[in-house]
Amino acid sequence: MPSNKQIHLDNRPQGEATAANFKLVSGETPPLQDGQVLVRHHFMSLDPYMRGRMNDAKSYAQPQPLGQVMQGGTVGEVVESKNAKYAVGDKVVGFGGWQEYSVVNGDQVGALRKVDTTHVPLSHYLGAVGMPGVTAWYGLVKLIEPKAGQTVVVSAATGAVGSAFGVLAKARGCRAVGIAGGPDKCKYAVDELGFDACIDYRVHKDAASLSKALKEACPDGIDGYFENVGGMILDAVLTRMNAFGRIALCGMIAGYDGQPLPMAFPQLILTNRLKIEGFIVSEHMEVWPDALKELGMLVGTGKLRPRETVAQGLEAAPEAFLGLLKGKNFGKQLVKLI
Repeated sequence: MPSNKQIHLDNRPQGEATAANFKLVSGETPPLQDGQVLVRHHFMSLDPYMRGRMNDAKSYAQPQPLGQVMQGGTVGEVVESKNAKYAVGDKVVGFGGWQEYSVVNGDQVGALRKVDTTHVPLSHYLGAVGMPGVTAWYGLVKLIEPKAGQTVVVSAATGAVGSAFGVLAKARGCRAVGIAGGPDKCKYAVDELGFDACIDYRVHKDAASLSKALKEACPDGIDGYFENVGGMILDAVLTRMNAFGRIALCGMIAGYDGQPLPMAFPQLILTNRLKIEGFIVSEHMEVWPDALKELGMLVGTGKLRPRETVAQGLEAAPEAFLGLLKGKNFGKQLVKLI
């Protein structure tokens, strides 16, 4: 069996996460038992939610255990199989974590999914046609429930979730406005993803300034908002929400280091009778088939052209992950392992 490099969570962050929280280890992959398959990972996913799991705190998921492989999504190829459902050479999506190989029980529901790479590149199954894309789909379709002509806004607009959200919103006849960091990201959002407008939050010092920019970009107000960031951005958006607006609360990356995120204008929730709902997409597996079908079609036909930032080699994962938390990536952040 091949040797296998892994990255473990060695210790928990005290405030901001650092590379010293992680440890590179190496070992042998165990021999396969009946029903198992050996997967060689081609790409692994880095996602903001991983930062929250590094803390030993009550949350929607158990904390990442110390001294074990960092958990996360992977795509790869079956290189050995003792399961009749999987053949050597099958391309699969799984949850293999920060390592080069994983041994998976192929009979466990949801552990592995075979994918077709004819029209959709393998790496996109970790982004636009994977968990991030389904996250965007659920927040838009099931929570915001927009009608044609309404205005929807998404923060982190050029990330894996935000980019899918914009294309899905345009397909439903909405005015789509993004919020992103930097002129290059905003240009990509408008020119390639089809957003009607995109606001560079980095040129705004406070919520009042960002609110003015939102007023220009959303002259009819905001009917639906998909939240990935929190903090000042949420404060600004709340001032522009229309009555009976809907907010899908997906992420609060501004608070992942454990600092409080006070809201400046909570009274606007009452004034505008807003509906705010947090959600975890893994709790809504019933929507995945419909979502993946639409997302696969959008990517396959070129209507959704996701951007990727790819770090090379397992050793690069910690620094790439820390960069993701500071918005240094452009599009979906991946690590290439072959």
